[in-house]
Amino acid sequence: MRTADPQWPTRTSQLLGFQILGVGAYVPDQVVTNAELQERCGIDPDWIEQRTGILARRYVAEGQATSHLCIMAAQRAMADAGVTAEEVDLVVIGTFTPDHLCPSTANLVQAHLGIEAPAMDLAAACSGFTYALATAAQFIVTGNSRRALVIGGDCNSRIVNPQDPKVAPLFGDGAGAVVLGRGDEKQGLVRYQLGSDGSGASLLDRPAGGTLHPFTESDLRDGKTYLQMDGRNVFKWAVKAVCNSILVTLEQAQVSIEQVSMFILHQANLRIINHVAEDLGIQQDRIYNNLDKYGNTSAGSIPIALAEVIASGRLQRGELLLICGFGAGLTWGTCLLRW
Repeated sequence: MRTADPQWPTRTSQLLGFQILGVGAYVPDQVVTNAELQERCGIDPDWIEQRTGILARRYVAEGQATSHLCIMAAQRAMADAGVTAEEVDLVVIGTFTPDHLCPSTANLVQAHLGIEAPAMDLAAACSGFTYALATAAQFIVTGNSRRALVIGGDCNSRIVNPQDPKVAPLFGDGAGAVVLGRGDEKQGLVRYQLGSDGSGASLLDRPAGGTLHPFTESDLRDGKTYLQMDGRNVFKWAVKAVCNSILVTLEQAQVSIEQVSMFILHQANLRIINHVAEDLGIQQDRIYNNLDKYGNTSAGSIPIALAEVIASGRLQRGELLLICGFGAGLTWGTCLLRW
């Protein structure tokens, strides 16, 4: 097996003794095709498909927000796990598109579902679900939570400039959720790596709206409240980050590519996924893609794909699953799970 770049961070961790009891996903009803984007803002449908692999994405309706997506995904995951609101004692949501700057989206979801539990958001952009999963799993394994609800969800259509042909076509809205509980000593995170490189923060950011640069009228006029991306450099970083983080994680777990039953990478760009698959020798039937239907749903992409994988029967108990999120921050999170 190929080895990782010796300059790549090698710190990984292990966290066994928990399992995913149920999964659920939700995407809004409104389908926006590439042809519709051409009508709205003149973006060439063929360019979108060739450069990204995206054919359509979902947008929320007026009055919907990230919390609504998360609530629907959570209800489906809880039903799949056979868990009631009274049994859930922790809520962790990975999102970078909260309903409000304050309170957290997790607070709103917890209240709507009638859950009596601490609730918190984690902002790690497209790595948000992997960060939230690893965080909630700590509570389960240490015995400080019996049933944890972990959600990844984003409402990207509200933060992209609809007239930006390099960013707007990439993103869609959606959420996915899992319920965690105790497992046996072989289940859980066989190995995982969470990472951050803040020196690349300007490659993918929203310049205005925080405490450093509060909103102004000129920001609205100049589009600085929207998500901005240096696509070329983000692409190059993502391929390098995903390949190296996967290799480090597998090396330290003493697991080969061939021993992993299913790979779910963050659904950002089909060219990134194909580059990684070719570079690492991952067979196409073991790497799951739904990018063509939903676009980049940020923290929602991995759990949405996971729900589809489980529904299709392509992952069985005892098998190995590798998930990898990567995005703004810059952040990444690779988790090798024993299902």
